[in-house]
Amino acid sequence: MKTRGYLLLTLVVLLCGMALVFGMAGQTDSAKHAFTPDAIPFGPVPAFVPAGAQLAVLEGNPGAMTGDYTVRLKMADGYRLAPHWHPKRENVTVISGTFKVGMGDHFDESKMGDFPAGSFAYLDPDMHHYAMASGEVVVQVHGQAPLQFNYVNPDEDPSRKK
Repeated sequence: MKTRGYLLLTLVVLLCGMALVFGMAGQTDSAKHAFTPDAIPFGPVPAFVPAGAQLAVLEGNPGAMTGDYTVRLKMADGYRLAPHWHPKRENVTVISGTFKVGMGDHFDESKMGDFPAGSFAYLDPDMHHYAMASGEVVVQVHGQAPLQFNYVNPDEDPSRKK
């Protein structure tokens, strides 16, 4: 009976030790993949969106052929995204400020809805939409790569204006 008790105690200690080791490894790994607001690595935006904003890739590679991605876009007051659409679903969370969004092929500020910090929206593939920052705005976008912008009016594509 005593041997069985020692065996049970040894097993419990071993399991607790393993849980502690795996728990610490998980915390260390998550710390590598976590950002405090002041540590978010903002940089210039890619050529297919208008200059004047900043972009941070938080996870994945939005330009890859497959995989998840998460990015943040920081925009100054009045920053605009011309009418466009994406071939894959776009999920948007407003982190700060008020993000104005309209649906359709023509930019019309009078038809835009206001989305304050904390708002969330998803846009299914091929939904034509446009957006504007009201005050300084930060949005977080996540979805499946590749992230592609298709402008309704190709002349509004900033990557073509060189």
